[in-house]
Amino acid sequence: MLIDLVQLRTFVAVAEEQHLTRAAERLHISQSAASAHVRAVEESLDAQLFVRTNRSLELTRAGQLLLGKAKTLLNEAALFTSFAREIRGKVEGHLVVGSSSEPASSRIGEVVGALRARHPLIGVDLRARPSSSTRLGLKTGELDIGLLLGHPTDAGFTYYQLTTVPFRVAGPVAWKDRIESAGWAELASLPWIAPTDSSRAYSTMLRQMFDERGLELNAVARFDNAALGRAMLEAGVGLMLMREEHARHGFEQGILAVSPIAHSEFPLFMAHVASRRNDPLIRAFLEAATDVWPEMRATPAHAVK
Repeated sequence: MLIDLVQLRTFVAVAEEQHLTRAAERLHISQSAASAHVRAVEESLDAQLFVRTNRSLELTRAGQLLLGKAKTLLNEAALFTSFAREIRGKVEGHLVVGSSSEPASSRIGEVVGALRARHPLIGVDLRARPSSSTRLGLKTGELDIGLLLGHPTDAGFTYYQLTTVPFRVAGPVAWKDRIESAGWAELASLPWIAPTDSSRAYSTMLRQMFDERGLELNAVARFDNAALGRAMLEAGVGLMLMREEHARHGFEQGILAVSPIAHSEFPLFMAHVASRRNDPLIRAFLEAATDVWPEMRATPAHAVK
């Protein structure tokens, strides 16, 4: 039995997530389909690729050896498709783009609109993902383009800085006097809605504000989706770091209080796998992005510390 690329992509996703359900959600397929894909790969190779330990799946030695080859093969498949498009001389096809659930800063809707105006034969599938998941999706070929909050870290990607996103610390309006008069130590001691470890950008900004001052946040709840964090904040659970646009809106509505001293900012990038820089679909998307972001330029991963 031959292994198809869909099955191979599922194997890579399960290996990276170490969890069948999370991998299925990431690929937008059912858990039973993901399980069938992994089983088909194992049967085709006549090798056990995973062992179950407690609540996770870990790669066997054979699985570890095959994972790198699988990623290379998926990337080569994307390059093969790119070459076929160039032979046809037509810019048509489908792009899968990973973006956060906060589209205003990236202006991703405007970018897709500009793409469709330029190239009506290109379809786009937008998927809401945190930056950590977007990085994995780019590496496995699940995503063609990704929006990433945070500094360039992957040498295998080409990055394009779009903007810098400002953040503020905000809390329930009932705590207005305490929040507005609080110093750093008092802010840290108030109840906090903190990001999970997967929220790299949020965690980095909070470390820069508090850890470097020798302070530890009094975290009483955590979020991996900013909208869920804001819902807890508005319910009076605690403070959180949020995009300035949301903090300003909540302040104007009279439902949030904003700290005058605690603020930060983080760069927002568009990225793709570097080896696909000549893919006609990637080039078309980047051209559309420059209509919306005229100052957009490629940024090597080592250029930003």
